[in-house]
Amino acid sequence: MTEVVLEGVHVRHGEREVLHDVSLRLRERRVAVIGANGSGKSTLARLLNGLVLPSSGRVSVDGLDTRRRGREVRRRVGFVFTDPDAQIIMPTVAEDVAYSLRRSGLSKVEVAARVAAELDRHGLAGHADHPAHLLSGGQKQLLALTSVLVTDPRLVVADEPTTLLDLRNTRAVAERLAALDQHVVLVTHDLELVTGFDRVLVVDGGRVVVDDVPAVAVPAYRRLMGA
Repeated sequence: MTEVVLEGVHVRHGEREVLHDVSLRLRERRVAVIGANGSGKSTLARLLNGLVLPSSGRVSVDGLDTRRRGREVRRRVGFVFTDPDAQIIMPTVAEDVAYSLRRSGLSKVEVAARVAAELDRHGLAGHADHPAHLLSGGQKQLLALTSVLVTDPRLVVADEPTTLLDLRNTRAVAERLAALDQHVVLVTHDLELVTGFDRVLVVDGGRVVVDDVPAVAVPAYRRLMGA
């Protein structure tokens, strides 16, 4: 079981406080984070693998401090961005997935086998040699997810991964995330996606204002936005 702990976390950008005194212990398999634009939810997500470091307080993953042991944390925590073009860096689909294994110590044969297996698992086997930039939006997001999963992280953090997708591709990506064996933290505006989650955090004004099951947290968020 993976455990993420935030203890008295503040994040400041200049004089602006983006997150204020956040303390959480995340152990559930499926955790969703919802909130309005500018609420601090994406900053919260980026804390979990050290993309953002706390201005004060502490964040740890399985006991590893993100400030002191960031490299080890990032081996455990994979991050999927909203825009896959910000994540895809190699010319072809297979090369992009293989790039994630460049420091794995695996042989070329082992890398090729793992890449092929992961592409097949996520429905991209027929696109291995396809130029990555010519994929559809949904395929690009699946490629970005595959490039994260090939390293076998314990936790996958996905920051609004369906925002740029149409309904069909939103469902495809959501289904892939739901089927993962790993722990998942999903930041989303799509409230339908959080229905089957174990826990939902509502972030507002840099604070976690609701922390409950979807049936409680989502209506509370709707009331908050209505207010």
